[in-house]
Amino acid sequence: MRRKIISIILVLYFVVLLAGCATSQQKAVSNTAPPSVEITVSAAASMKDVISEVQKNYEVKNPHVKLVLNWGGSGSLQRQIEYGAPVDVFISAAPKHLDYLAAKNMINQATRIKVAENTLVLVVPVQSSLKINRFEDLLRQDVEKIGLGEPASVPAGQYGKQVLEKLGIWDDIKGKLVYGKDVRSILTYVETGNVDAGIVYSTDALLSDKVKVVAMVPYGAHDPIVYSAAVIAGTKQEKAAKDFLAFLQSDESRTVFERYGFVMRKGLRER
Repeated sequence: MRRKIISIILVLYFVVLLAGCATSQQKAVSNTAPPSVEITVSAAASMKDVISEVQKNYEVKNPHVKLVLNWGGSGSLQRQIEYGAPVDVFISAAPKHLDYLAAKNMINQATRIKVAENTLVLVVPVQSSLKINRFEDLLRQDVEKIGLGEPASVPAGQYGKQVLEKLGIWDDIKGKLVYGKDVRSILTYVETGNVDAGIVYSTDALLSDKVKVVAMVPYGAHDPIVYSAAVIAGTKQEKAAKDFLAFLQSDESRTVFERYGFVMRKGLRER
């Protein structure tokens, strides 16, 4: 009987000992796990699909980080940041928006990178019966409405205006122009037939089966289309923001960007 009691006591002792070890291990794991953080990324609307996929890949590898994505025209996003919007990373479809914020010391210039490049195309509704095969065909009388991003705030509109001016047809067709708040709105205008043609990024045209590309922009007709990114000055999540920019430059992310039609080049640091 005495031997049986001793055996029970020993079993209980080891059970308690093992439970204590497990608790200690759990505490050790919880103490080493990184704290949860949230970073807000404001990005050009033309990058919505590709950045959304990059976001999923990033969060799988960094489960403690939540990315909050904010879309819009680059000019509008720039103004939001200027007026104090709580943003940690800005990805613009044109360098000038980062230049503007840099002049006001509102970005961390040392983090600034070139993310990707793009090209412009002229698209029409897939069922269009109009014979539009080149930009000069926009001058024809049966072409009544042409979609273009607002040049003052939408980079695709700025680049598109440069093309039309370079071809010498801007003054003749500007009365036909229907402006959009971002390049995705122009794509929608074309898809729904609300305009006869529109100027969008080639990456946007690839996403839609409701439009067809009828003309590529002549080489040198506009400034290089460069997407730039930087960490916003004063962010409270600087490390996480920098880590995300580094992930944008990873081979994994490059593959995603290329699949969506973006041009990726080596040596991505912008300046």
